Amino acid sequence: MKNNPLDTGKLETMIGSKREQRDYPWNGIGLGIAAILLAFLAGMSARGTAQTSPSGQPLLSAASPAASSGNSSANPPQQQAASTTDQNGAYTIKTVVNEVNLFFTVTDKHGRFIRNLSESDFTLLDDHMAPAEVYSFTQQTNLPLRVGLLIDTSSSIRSRFQFEQNAAVEFLLSVLRPRVDTAFVMGFDVTPDITQAYTNNGDLLAAGIRKLSPGGGTALYDATYTACRNQMLPLAGTGSVRKTIILLSDGDDDQSHATLDDAVKMCQRAETTIYTISTNDSPSRDRGDDILKAMAVATGGRAFTPLRMENVATSFESIQEELRSQYSLVYKPADFKADGAFRPIYLAAYDRSYKVRAMKGYFAPKSPN
Repeated sequence: MKNNPLDTGKLETMIGSKREQRDYPWNGIGLGIAAILLAFLAGMSARGTAQTSPSGQPLLSAASPAASSGNSSANPPQQQAASTTDQNGAYTIKTVVNEVNLFFTVTDKHGRFIRNLSESDFTLLDDHMAPAEVYSFTQQTNLPLRVGLLIDTSSSIRSRFQFEQNAAVEFLLSVLRPRVDTAFVMGFDVTPDITQAYTNNGDLLAAGIRKLSPGGGTALYDATYTACRNQMLPLAGTGSVRKTIILLSDGDDDQSHATLDDAVKMCQRAETTIYTISTNDSPSRDRGDDILKAMAVATGGRAFTPLRMENVATSFESIQEELRSQYSLVYKPADFKADGAFRPIYLAAYDRSYKVRAMKGYFAPKSPN
């Protein structure tokens, strides 16, 4: 990873992160082991030696912010620990690990996916600083998917609802791999309604989609907020998965208590990418399309505005291809603080003809102390 100074105003995208909480149960004589572990972690955080990237180039220069602050790239993920006692006298040590896993897509000016790029083709800043260490850089095509299918069931989409249902069923049946990927189905008008919880059973998912029927107003922001808070956020710490929401709507919201900003921030906290498919069938784009695009861009996804209803199925196919054409970059941020603050991320390809699409940033976890 190169550490050239950047003009952040020219960077086109920013991306999100992955954080992890680990629980270690201890009881009885294990208290002594717990104390040893805590002392070991404290000793490791004080050490530091020079590290290089897989290409042999230094990840941090002497003048970089992380180097000057004393955070060496040789350190393991910085951890902050706290112990708690349950009713049975068992002890648990909880740690916050500052390991960020970024997923992103690269396309050319014609929208074609660019594959087979390497770490040295990109430049990255996390909270305006180069990463302290890069752990891995890979083109991810096999990570498990966790997909939320959100379908607008308000009265405004009644005329095209059946076609959207058929396209959604076909998408889930084609994109989900048995025993690897899972999805849930949520319909929403004034209130969100999960008609099928997480499963990889295609018949159950199809039945969940068929249960939906149009009618009522539209609470788009409430539905998105609820899906990310209740379905995606609890997946934190369950391993490396890609969390994605596919949102079918015309983008018009007339019933939500949450705001657009609330919905976007909750999806960023849940490290979830939103892909939107507009169901607006008017000859011109309107405010709803702009809202859908804003939600997608902020979370590293993509907004589709099919001109005809038949193109909805094509939009689903494009999303499927993109989910199998993404890169993953795992790194340790410099000068990391477990304070719950938002950390912007700037990622760009050195080849300016390439467009990098990723999240605009992430929220750091809070210390368990």
